[in-house]
Amino acid sequence: MWEVRRGSMLYYEIGSANHELSAEDLKNGLFEALKKLGARQKVLAIPPDYTRLPSRAGELTEMTWQYYGNALTDVLPALGTHTPMTDHQIAHMFGSMPASLIREHDWRKDVVTVGTVPPEFVKEVSGGAVDFEWPAQVNKLLIEGDFDLILSIGQVVPHEVVGMANYNKNIFVGTGGVEGINKSHFVGAAYGMENMMGHADTPVRRIFNYASEHFTNHMPIVYVQTVVGLDKTDGKIKTRGLFIGDDYEVFDKAAKLALLVNFEMLEIPLKKVVVYLDPTEFKSTWLGNKSVYRTRMAIDDDGELIVLAPALKEFGEDKEIDRLIRKYGYFGTPATLKACDENEELRNNLSAAAHLIHGSSEARFSITYCPGKEAGNLTQAEIESVGFHYADYDLVTAKYNPTNLRDGFNTMPDGEEIFYISNPALGLWAFRDRFKY
Repeated sequence: MWEVRRGSMLYYEIGSANHELSAEDLKNGLFEALKKLGARQKVLAIPPDYTRLPSRAGELTEMTWQYYGNALTDVLPALGTHTPMTDHQIAHMFGSMPASLIREHDWRKDVVTVGTVPPEFVKEVSGGAVDFEWPAQVNKLLIEGDFDLILSIGQVVPHEVVGMANYNKNIFVGTGGVEGINKSHFVGAAYGMENMMGHADTPVRRIFNYASEHFTNHMPIVYVQTVVGLDKTDGKIKTRGLFIGDDYEVFDKAAKLALLVNFEMLEIPLKKVVVYLDPTEFKSTWLGNKSVYRTRMAIDDDGELIVLAPALKEFGEDKEIDRLIRKYGYFGTPATLKACDENEELRNNLSAAAHLIHGSSEARFSITYCPGKEAGNLTQAEIESVGFHYADYDLVTAKYNPTNLRDGFNTMPDGEEIFYISNPALGLWAFRDRFKY
């Protein structure tokens, strides 16, 4: 059996399901950890991009700049396949930190391969679902920048590709390349999303851990991990934990708390789920399909998912992935695998293929997207062409008005019961009989 070393280098930890960490709490915890690390001459910060705004990573990056000053020379948002941040997003997320520190990651051009995970390991951990080698790829800045500290900053939360987001995913996907991202996404899809969601120990995570142990262990990477969730008592987003360390233990502790904070186990399957996609965060189904990923284990057979998407302008944030989604659509696993067999362009873009699998209900329940009326938003014809149903945003919100709904179960004036989710990125919902322990 392949083993990955587990170390124990925690510089700071605080958190529980009842904690409510303020900005000052985060700053004190971060500074305490950085003080333990000692003086540094050249620092790189790798936060998430704007799609992870609630993570508090933007504030923590700004605090890192406040601590190190000119020693923080570069900030590389972990874009993965996402589009670069706009000036407005940079200012909103990173506050007073100089925008000149931002570096844009290009997953097609800016990467180097630091090692290869052998195919026999990938086959073993995936239970035979796939049998190929996996290249550990990172942005060349990590290799060429001569940093004496690399701070990987982000939120641990349930995730459709790897089970629980962040830790070394922030490095190997957030700053990764085409082949590494494509194959890692496909491993998760082939193994089965429902087998991984909400779990810290998954095939994809084991692959990343192998790469960390064998190929990047010499790099001065320290992980700053938050746990953030929605408080259903007052509807506010609250930070429940902060964990800072340089190995697996920091992720393991954060993941255990995230399961308590971000996961809701349901005693009954849901007949109708209404999800709202904040227009500042969700402009594509590539991101907006978190409404599908995070609820798929909760929705009943023949149930209904309604997605309120006022700013939905595209399918994929990457132009090539957008084209592939438009061409092949969300028609389920058999159709996607058949398309992969028959079309080289999809085989060469396995992250797109994985996304098409994740974004389908496998014909088990209906998915209705309701894009807003802004110019440039996706049209009814576009929505229906990829396999989703379409409904008029104004008509649907007249009945299911997000400002009048609370997260969880709601009984409408006509007696209909629905389940409302204001931000699918913050949680995971599952019917007890469908969750894989």
